[in-house]
Amino acid sequence: MLPAPPKDEAELLDRARALRGQSLESLSARFGLSLRGAAVATKGKVGELLERALGATGGSAATWDFPALRVELKTIPLGTRGVPSESTFVCSVSLLDADRAEWDGSWVRAKLARVLWVPVEARADGSRAIGEARLWTPTTEQEDVLAGDFEEILGRVGAGGIEGLSARVGRWLQLRPKAAHGRVRTDAPGQDGDRVSTVPRGFYLRARFTRAILADPGAVP
Repeated sequence: MLPAPPKDEAELLDRARALRGQSLESLSARFGLSLRGAAVATKGKVGELLERALGATGGSAATWDFPALRVELKTIPLGTRGVPSESTFVCSVSLLDADRAEWDGSWVRAKLARVLWVPVEARADGSRAIGEARLWTPTTEQEDVLAGDFEEILGRVGAGGIEGLSARVGRWLQLRPKAAHGRVRTDAPGQDGDRVSTVPRGFYLRARFTRAILADPGAVP
């Protein structure tokens, strides 16, 4: 039986911390979700498993994972050295709206306003286990950097520079392709005021930032 949504942040954090040390295999058996396959192939399923275990109800809708609490769940894979080695997806981006987007009203800001980080630790024997969960809200200094990245990236998109925009742009936030395969297309502003067809994009947090805030929530790497 799936748990009911948590009543408040304290209950959510208690649930998450109660999972610490449990293997993904035992959790998947408990909640009836198969995690067969390589870690990369099952990444989405790990997130789904934690959603079930913690009582998340947001699903695939355009809302938070815990809508009543306005808390987003982010599972973060850690290597055997205990640090993340890959970027973390935040949300998809409407490229055609880039020239009108503002940080204060953006979905990426809303998603990052309150995050429950749940590390998934790789063990030497190849298994994976739940690490210590923590709730995080960006400090004023952190948000200033994130807002600057957001504005620089979408400013370039809005000016028609999508095809020349690489994932190297942005101190902590980066824009990367987000699609099931390269044949998926969407429209974006072109340099001459027209539209160009391109791969959908999403905002991601760089691994060096998530690594830093897992060690120190107020870090400014």
